[in-house]
Amino acid sequence: MEIELKLLVSPQGATALRRHRLLKEHAVEAPHDLDLSAIYFDTPDFRIRQSGAGLRVRRSGDAWVQTFKAGGSVSGGLHSRHEWESPVDGPHPDLLALRGLVERGSVWHKLLRTPALAQEIAPIFTARVARTVWNLSLPQGDMVECVLDIGELEHAGVTAPISEIELELKSGSVAHLFDFALALLQDIPMRTGALSKADRGYALCTPQAPLAVKAVSLVLLPDMTVEEAFQSIVANCMTQIQANESGVAQGHDVESLHQMRVGLRRLRSALDLFADVIKPAAAMHEELEWLNAQLSAPRDWDVLCSATLPAIANAAPQEQRIAAVTLGALGKSHETHEAAAEAVGSPRYTRLILAFTRWLQASSWRDDMLARSRKRLAGPLPGFAKAVLARRQQRLHKRARGLVDANASRRHRIRIAAKKSRYATEFFAALYPAKKVRRYVRALSALQDVLGHSNDGAVAGRLLQQLQDEQAAFSDAAGFIRGYLAAQGERDAKQIVRLWEKLEKVKAPV
Repeated sequence: MEIELKLLVSPQGATALRRHRLLKEHAVEAPHDLDLSAIYFDTPDFRIRQSGAGLRVRRSGDAWVQTFKAGGSVSGGLHSRHEWESPVDGPHPDLLALRGLVERGSVWHKLLRTPALAQEIAPIFTARVARTVWNLSLPQGDMVECVLDIGELEHAGVTAPISEIELELKSGSVAHLFDFALALLQDIPMRTGALSKADRGYALCTPQAPLAVKAVSLVLLPDMTVEEAFQSIVANCMTQIQANESGVAQGHDVESLHQMRVGLRRLRSALDLFADVIKPAAAMHEELEWLNAQLSAPRDWDVLCSATLPAIANAAPQEQRIAAVTLGALGKSHETHEAAAEAVGSPRYTRLILAFTRWLQASSWRDDMLARSRKRLAGPLPGFAKAVLARRQQRLHKRARGLVDANASRRHRIRIAAKKSRYATEFFAALYPAKKVRRYVRALSALQDVLGHSNDGAVAGRLLQQLQDEQAAFSDAAGFIRGYLAAQGERDAKQIVRLWEKLEKVKAPV
């Protein structure tokens, strides 16, 4: 299994890396340079890609080597993949040789045995890089290969630049690998690289704007320990966050920002769910709160622009002043999206992702843990899940007391409790009958949606005040909008009560 941390760097950062003191201190020999060219192969319908694999033939000097990579995972720039390679005579793969290397019975072994595959595969894109390699021995004895690649990918005349650092752990601790990357980050601005060269090459073949990514399915098994479930849930949340980075970094993708924020909310909810047994450092919570603030501001303006104001304009077409307010809100949306893009591209964000992934990969919560807590971590998941779900439901019911007379602030707290109960139920869904889970989550979601709509009205009031403070001309229109939202709030309050009564009739999974 190849374990490699990929970091994206600017040309200036690449120059700084070559001169960096840490490479000089830890290099076991002088760096060496290589000129590499690689050809990536697949079928016209990308069958290899669809199986979760990649096939390339790379030339270095006079030697040709084929590599087949498959499976694995990516988290915080850390790529873990199965890798098989063998020498070949020229720029063409030898599938027969690969069959002897790949594990029998695996989906990839079956793919390589497909009779017509050898005739169907063809070159689809190329990569050419100037590579510099440093072999490092870190202070604790870990062996790391540090690679700087500068070059480009090419498909049908379309190119994309390559400027990246790869830190491959040859032996030792993954925590020390992250520590080394964090030390480099103090001097060199970098971003974690979630995409491999193959990922980026395929993107050249089928160009499209970054797509917003929802949470992927999470399946926990009854025989898992509490700790194993925690690691799976948190990794799932991190995957959703990082899958939407590129869309947010472009500065205008509304849905990518929304899904990245959802991933962050799920992550924070998961950390809260396990807080009795696993406690991240306070500084980590502070950084997650910072990221939440960067993503929440544009999301609030997006809701105002795309939902709240259009709904009012449709209900009151004679009220022309709403158009001017909408334009002002769109300006704020653009401004805050740019700020979010800057945040996601910042060293602070990279440091957060690297530090959090290090904590997750190294199970650092064990370092100062009492024996009693260690025992709970090693305990069976079903009992733990039942207890925390029951607590979530009890908290929601406690918050919902006196719902009929609840003000906006109280309804907001009920919404947060409903959201946390829903996330917890979704995390542990695989442990319970699917029909019960669907029915309960559906009822929770309906309540949460109306509570969210009610909260949007409260947020809109705050945003309208910001616009008024900057342009007094918005005052009259803002007054009309507030009046409409107040009336809408009364209608929402009645619907919230009805949906709560409906939820109370639905039996929870536990």
